[in-house]
Amino acid sequence: MNNVEKLKAARQVLLRLHKSLIDREKEFAEGIQGPITPNMFLGMLLSDPDFQWLRRFSTAIVEVDELFAAKDGISDEVVDEHLGRLKAVVEMETDEYFAAKYQSALQQSSEIAGHHSEFITYISITDADDG
Repeated sequence: MNNVEKLKAARQVLLRLHKSLIDREKEFAEGIQGPITPNMFLGMLLSDPDFQWLRRFSTAIVEVDELFAAKDGISDEVVDEHLGRLKAVVEMETDEYFAAKYQSALQQSSEIAGHHSEFITYISITDADDG
């Protein structure tokens, strides 16, 4: 598998994880507020401080999408940089709020824990392939 294929695959795994997290947060918010329309929820995801922690996933996915949308070729160095950024998304050392929210999601949802594990395993494999 070449580096571009690795990045595409890593993006897909992270996208599944992100969707599971969003679905969980919507369900949790609806448990408090009642039904939330898709437009309301989108607004919450974009501007509500309680959902700020999810934006690191969105941002990383969008950055990869923009890379693939660019007309220029993609160098191995740029791909490696983006793989590193994707790996950093799930690291919990730098942001206590993110760590608390993400750790809670991992502990309360076997689906999210499974996606996280898949992502970590995949990134570890790509690191081993590069080493």
